[in-house]
Amino acid sequence: MKVAELLVKCLENEGVEYIFGVPGEENIDVLDALNGSSINFIVTRHETSAAFMAGTYGRLTGKPGVCLATLGPGATNLLTGVANANMDLSPIVAITGQAGLERHHKISHQYYDLVDLYQPVTKWNAQVKKAEIVPEVVRKAFHVATHDKPGATHIDLPEDVAGMEVEGSPLPVVEHTMNEADDPVIDQAVKLIDQAERPLILAGNGITRDLATEHLRSLVQEISIPVVHTFMGKGAIPWTDERSMLTAGMGGKDYITCGFNDADLIIAIGFDIAEYPPRNWNPEAKTPIVHIDTQEAETDSHYPVALNVIGDIKENIKKLKQSIPKKERNLDWIQSVRKQALDELEAFKDDTSFPVKPQKIVSDLRSVLDEESIVLSDVGAHKMWVGRMFHCYQPNTCLISNGLASMGVAVPGAIAAKMVHPDRNVVAVCGDGSFQMTSAELETAMRLNLPIVILLWRDEGYGLIEWHQLKAFKRSSHIKFGNPDFIQLAKSYGFEAMKVERTEELKSTIERAVKLNKPVLIDCPVDYSENMKLTEKLDNIEC
Repeated sequence: MKVAELLVKCLENEGVEYIFGVPGEENIDVLDALNGSSINFIVTRHETSAAFMAGTYGRLTGKPGVCLATLGPGATNLLTGVANANMDLSPIVAITGQAGLERHHKISHQYYDLVDLYQPVTKWNAQVKKAEIVPEVVRKAFHVATHDKPGATHIDLPEDVAGMEVEGSPLPVVEHTMNEADDPVIDQAVKLIDQAERPLILAGNGITRDLATEHLRSLVQEISIPVVHTFMGKGAIPWTDERSMLTAGMGGKDYITCGFNDADLIIAIGFDIAEYPPRNWNPEAKTPIVHIDTQEAETDSHYPVALNVIGDIKENIKKLKQSIPKKERNLDWIQSVRKQALDELEAFKDDTSFPVKPQKIVSDLRSVLDEESIVLSDVGAHKMWVGRMFHCYQPNTCLISNGLASMGVAVPGAIAAKMVHPDRNVVAVCGDGSFQMTSAELETAMRLNLPIVILLWRDEGYGLIEWHQLKAFKRSSHIKFGNPDFIQLAKSYGFEAMKVERTEELKSTIERAVKLNKPVLIDCPVDYSENMKLTEKLDNIEC
């Protein structure tokens, strides 16, 4: 068989369902080998979108998403999405076509050394220089992508190698196991937690990745320790639980800051420092940390680790629960924090001012969607509002990219989310800036008949940058742009399109959109004057 055919057999052996990508001359052997394969090739309209889709697939399933691009500009376009998945710790395997080996020694059409180019944004990568190494390369790529902590790997396949004849077969898939922390470490953690008067759990994305949600909930139920979530850790415990201190992630002060200030021990579980810099919540580095994760903590002067509890998160939580003395803790110290955050959301439930305030959009969206619905936030000012105020019942029901945090991720991500969970409502929350970076994927959604909903917050500018400019300089510049008629744009792709012209219409519009079972875009003007009002309000918080 050809090397490309062996590659496809190896991908099938790894359980690959989809490859997201854009065809190119240098990967036509791979595309041809996919004919008759169980793998479905999803043609996307841009390589970055392909990697965003693969990253979302990886985050939701725990299995590596796979994306494909050709050499040169195809590979450089793919790079941003690969870097995004890697920093979000989503397992992904990227495959690039490459020029034939005979022209790697000189300047050549569309040729860059992609192994060097991808090395900083992946956990591991390699070029297939010999036909017989394909099974080893594929097996290693998938093993490394899923091994803690997960991330991106990359396979570079020159076009002449792809067409070579080869004999071989896939290597067996071996699941890796993870050790638990030693008993003396668990005993030390129990002592630190039991002695703390106001311990606080910081729940990160690793809880979801390690399938430890139910273990955490059982622990919290047993020992009554409050939980604050990162943007990517949302849903670790339900927001309706009185021990939930909701979500932290703003760069400056927030209600949750008061909870961090009052805590005498932070139990960081599955927390990745890229999610939320410790200087924002432990500015004086005075609060000690018990770090429970699959790897030791990153060195950070604001993250003073008293103890590392390393290994399988769910098993270590289970061991902690078995050993910590059960006690009823006084939660009065967090009640004002929780109440202020919930009161803020409630205060805008009946607001009718127009354009629509961000708080009102989030309130209406939460009230319409059920517990299992999935919201994907793009990157922009809306991400801050969704992150702070869209509260979750379950993990992986509000997907926010907070590592590389690349604009344009929500629409491709929503496509992948609907493919993984076709029975759930999937809503992409986008700004008009981020939406147009990947809006061509509306055609992909239509072609695949995926009834996603896009809730577009329109303000004719880069609202998050303006927010920062106003905070820094009291004025803004170079952030405004024009927009197309989004209703006509969406309709031209075949989407249903709805425009919010009165705030009173918003909730019913969202309800109608999710019930249609068709691809829908909602054009909603947003009043971002609320950004600076929030900044002023939070600056004046007194804990």
